[in-house]
Amino acid sequence: MIWDVIRCPFVQSGWREEAFVSTMAPGAGATRLSPARDVASLLDVLRRCSLLADSREDRDADPVSILQHGLQCAALLAHARPEDQELQVAGLIHDIGHVLVPGDIRNHGRHGGEHVRRLLGGRVADLVELHVPAKRFLVTIDHRYKESLSLASCRALVTQGGQLLPLEVEAFRAHPAHGDAVMLRRADEAAKVEGLHPGTLEEWHSVLEALAARHAVA
Repeated sequence: MIWDVIRCPFVQSGWREEAFVSTMAPGAGATRLSPARDVASLLDVLRRCSLLADSREDRDADPVSILQHGLQCAALLAHARPEDQELQVAGLIHDIGHVLVPGDIRNHGRHGGEHVRRLLGGRVADLVELHVPAKRFLVTIDHRYKESLSLASCRALVTQGGQLLPLEVEAFRAHPAHGDAVMLRRADEAAKVEGLHPGTLEEWHSVLEALAARHAVA
């Protein structure tokens, strides 16, 4: 089982914060994406994630495709929060921004969240967007977390803005999804095990359909 291979510190340490869609609004000239039309179109995006490594620099790349990374992340979150399908799906899709707007490492969370907001709802979209600020938050408050980052993740951190300023830390903590975003981020860093295949994308099809249907009724 995946839990026998990946030791995830956010569960072992009992980490759970009480409470940053990003306080930075999309700037002038920010890329605007068409929203996902339906689950089938989102699955197409996820399948394209199988063609990309979890880093754009092959020499420093994390050793899994973006799709496998998302599947591992979703499996970790399913183990930790079996009743929270929104958190699990956010883990599955959190890096789709790399496919939607190739090369925009800094804003890939925002692109992914924007793409799925209408289809899967605000909480899933917020968690996808927040996984980048959550990394910056953890680097700021927890030196052990920074030491645990992969080389590719450390390199991306520079592009993403590095540590948060004190006011940004407070803004992040004030967001209602802050604690779940931290949990997703810790799973994100753990979900990079080469050769580990925790199920298939097709196994998430019904979950995605259920979330989309729930949001359409809400």
